[in-house]
Parts: sequence; structure tokens; C-alpha cells
Amino acid sequence: MAYTITEKILLAHTNKKSIAPGDFIYAKIDMALGNDITAPIAIKEFESTGTKNVFDRKKIALVPDHFTPAKDMKSADQAKILQRFAIKHRIENYFEIGKMGIEHALLPEKGLVGPGDLIIGADSHTCTYGALGAFSTGVGSTDLAAGFINGHVWLKVPETIKFVYHGKLGKWVSGKDLILHTIGDIGVDGALYKAMELTGEVIRSLCMDDRLAMCNMAIEAGGKSGIIEPDEITRRYIRGEGRRVKGEFYKSDKDAKYCEIREYDVKKIEPQVSAPHLPSNAGPVTKFKSIKIDQSVIGSCTNGRISDLRIAAKVLKGKKKDPRVRLIIIPATQKIYLQAIKEGLAEVFLKAGGVFSTPSCGPCLGGHLGILAKGDRAIATTNRNFRGRMGHPDSEVYLSNPAVAAASAVKGRIAHPEEI
Repeated sequence: MAYTITEKILLAHTNKKSIAPGDFIYAKIDMALGNDITAPIAIKEFESTGTKNVFDRKKIALVPDHFTPAKDMKSADQAKILQRFAIKHRIENYFEIGKMGIEHALLPEKGLVGPGDLIIGADSHTCTYGALGAFSTGVGSTDLAAGFINGHVWLKVPETIKFVYHGKLGKWVSGKDLILHTIGDIGVDGALYKAMELTGEVIRSLCMDDRLAMCNMAIEAGGKSGIIEPDEITRRYIRGEGRRVKGEFYKSDKDAKYCEIREYDVKKIEPQVSAPHLPSNAGPVTKFKSIKIDQSVIGSCTNGRISDLRIAAKVLKGKKKDPRVRLIIIPATQKIYLQAIKEGLAEVFLKAGGVFSTPSCGPCLGGHLGILAKGDRAIATTNRNFRGRMGHPDSEVYLSNPAVAAASAVKGRIAHPEEI
């Protein structure tokens, strides 16, 4: 029987001899992830069952990244729940302040996820790890609690949509632009409970940071997961910088069945911007050049990696942000933070008039470090622009890649990097 890469991974994590889309399976997990919003609920459910031990202290990751460093007493209490649980159960992959990073950047960086893995996380952007050739998906906190107990998860095998990208990327066009364009094409429910398999010569040429950004936003199209077949770029990543991940390199069979196939000529795709209040409101940046902004945020689990900061610094070097604009740069992990300092990127941001913050999800979910007031308008390299997502319900968020966000900070309005 012919299978997609997603079906092969799921099958390998069951005791079944065959599976098909629509089947319900009880699958073994390789990593269960929780953060300071979702894990406290999972921990409460775990403890309510009277279970004494977690299924595997090495296969649980707890990352307090949404409201840390704690912004108030409630957020401090949330983080404390994670700390106590981690100490009690000797959780190996618990990341406190100073070690913490944005979870979906931190786990790949640490080599905790890899090709062929099945990963669940009580955070919708857990789909990020599909960039490594893994099946990873977001679940609810009660499912996470069950995973803590028995190391398994109930799943319905998703159908797969194949997205094929042809051609050569234009200047300033990145993986973020490809996924925004794709979501704009199919809509926020265009891949509802589907696996989004991203392929073609363009995908094979992308660096890992761009692949991670694309799979990260599969959920914004309703996808159950995003996935890219692992290749030599994957191999170099999982074995580089001290990582020693082996993993299983699955590939889709040539005669695998897809519920839909969509193809794109990337030469026609310009840097994209998604207008409020949906990621699917995507169009070329030139369409939005009259939109003035109050804030520019460069960071998040989508675009807070070192290549993103390098691109932003390239645009900002020797420039000053518009006096009206708050420019906030948040590296995704401590390692990225330190690298940005070593490369002089932090100095570029500060001289441009921006602030350079410790790793945090912060402004992305309207948590802290950049909440919007009524009437504020922001451009951000984050992944969602729902009403009230970054603060007041009457604020607005426009999504873009780091180059556009940096150029917009300088111009005081949404701008193409070529204008700088």
C-alpha cells in the first residue's frame, strides 16, 4: 500500500499493520510539550488521577515562555506550577529563566525533536516540527495530561494536501511569504484537519529557519500538521551545533494518494502582508503602502531565529526608526540572543532606536512586552492577527516577514525593503 510521509510516521507509532485517512489510532508519542499557559491545566488533570509517575521524564518538555519573566502574580503562579512538577518528577527537559526560549524554536535547537518523531504539544503551533520531517500537532491540555500518564495519544489519521512550489524566490521573499500567500489562497479553513505536505524545488532549497516558519503556520490554514520531507539540509541541521539527532527519514511514496494537490509559481509572489483580522487576508506589500503603523515587532516562534534577525539588521543598519514607531526585537532563544550580540545585530537594533528583549512570546498573544492600545496599529513577524490578539480589540495587526517589518519601522508605514 502506498503512503504519504504523514501516514508512514503515524503507522510506525501504532501496532497496526495498515492505516488510512479517517482511521482512529492510538499512537505512541516521542515528546509531549507544555508551556506556562497550558501545562498547569494538564498537571492539574494528571494529579487528579492519582498517577504517581510520568510515562518518561525524558520525553516531556516544559517551557514557561508566554508570560515569563513573570509579568504579574498570576503568571508567576503559573510558572511555579511547572517548576514544582518538573522537580517532583525529575523532568529532564524543563527550561527555567536563563535557559528558556520560545518553545517551538527551543526544542529543535536543543535536538529534542527530529525526523520521524510523533510530537504533541498543548500549543497550536506545535506543528512547527514538521519542518524536520516529523508529525507534530497541537492538542488540548487534557490530551497532554493523558500523554504524561501513558505516553500515547488518540488521533484521527488526516488526509493530506500536497503543496508544490516551483521557480526561484525573488529578493526579500522568504518562507514566511510563501505560507502567507498559501493561506491567502486556501483560506483559514482550507486545510481543516489536513496534513499540509510542502514540497517542490523551492522547498528543497529553503534553509531550515524558513522551513520551520512555514510549518509553524500550517495551523493558520486549519491544518492538523505541516510537514516537509527530510533531506540533506535536515541532516546537517539535526547533526550540527552539538545536536546528535538521528531520526527516521520517511518519504512519501510516488503513488501516495492526496485529497488535493496545489501548485505555485513563486516568481509571481512578492513579499506578503496579511491585513487584519485574519492571516488569510494576504497580498503583496505594495498593496498596503499607505498604512501607517505605531509598532513593529520582530520575533516569535515564526520569525525569531538568527537568520530572521540578520535580515532585519541588514535593513536597519545605519538607519533610524520613525520617531512615532515602537520597534521591538525579541530573539527566540538565549542562544540566538547571544549570537545576535556577538554578530553586532543587537547594536544595530539599539542604534536604530529599537529595544532588544529577552526571549518571550510576549506581545504575540497580547501577553506583555508590547501590548497594543486602542487604535494602535502594528506590523509583526508573528503568526496571528485576530481581533484583540496583541492587545485592545480596536487595535490592528498586520503580518509580514522580518525585512518588511524592519523597513516599515523606518518609514513609519508598511514598506517594501527596497524603499530603504
